[in-house]
Amino acid sequence: MKIRTKAELLLLSCTIIWGGTFVIVKGGLDDSPPVFFVAIRFVIATLLFLPFVARGLSSMSKISFRGGLVIGILLFLGFISQTIGLQYTTASKSGFITGLLVVFTPIFQIAIERKLPKIGNVIGVILVTIGLYFLTSPAGSEFNLGDGLTLLCAAIFGLYIVLLDVYSREANVWHMNFMQFAVTALGALVVSLAFEDISVNLTSSFVGAIAYLTLPATLYTVTTQVRYQKETTPTRAAIIFSIEPVFAAGFAYLGRGEIIGTLGIVGGILVVGGLIVSELSDVLFKQGKSAEPAG
Repeated sequence: MKIRTKAELLLLSCTIIWGGTFVIVKGGLDDSPPVFFVAIRFVIATLLFLPFVARGLSSMSKISFRGGLVIGILLFLGFISQTIGLQYTTASKSGFITGLLVVFTPIFQIAIERKLPKIGNVIGVILVTIGLYFLTSPAGSEFNLGDGLTLLCAAIFGLYIVLLDVYSREANVWHMNFMQFAVTALGALVVSLAFEDISVNLTSSFVGAIAYLTLPATLYTVTTQVRYQKETTPTRAAIIFSIEPVFAAGFAYLGRGEIIGTLGIVGGILVVGGLIVSELSDVLFKQGKSAEPAG
């Protein structure tokens, strides 16, 4: 199996896991303030990850420290805006709007890396964008504060994907991963202590939510993304991640009874179609040497 194929399958597994987080976070917010909820998730993730890097932290390179700091700040801002936004919008709609990172990623890639996406990636982005529009509009609900915060989250994650691609080429992925966990945990703790009235109900559902969000949805997914995203391109990775709303809608329907309607189904089909076109871009659109690495 080609390394890029393996990497993209692993990134897809992350997308499936992330699809389940929206309904879980939505439920967890009944028992905890939003920022403190993020803090608990990343404090535990940081502590669990620490034994794997403790010996080498004293020799952390400048690029690993700087990369971990930068992407950690973006991770913190992304999760805070997304989690607060979930207080005001539905789990399925949050998943759909987060999927708009597929639009922001190529823009940031052009601005930062001076790399143009391939024609198949561009078509894939267009299909996904149309699909996400259908997915966000079928319920007829107005654009609200939660939707705006989630849209900000999508832009932040688009920038995160591109900068992760930049830093992961030279940084130690283990050290950088620990740094971003620690930065997110510290940032969330500081903001929560400063602005929230912290009160937590330790229900079984809350404990289960934290376990899911910490282990598979943070330790596995973020570590996998840091390790394998560099084996593909930021645009291809973003399109893989853009299928997350489809899984989010499925989990939201099963877990909370949220229905996306006929247009939502059409939108989901377009999202999957965009993913397929992007993944098969090398076959469907044979072209000369691209500005992006072939992987």
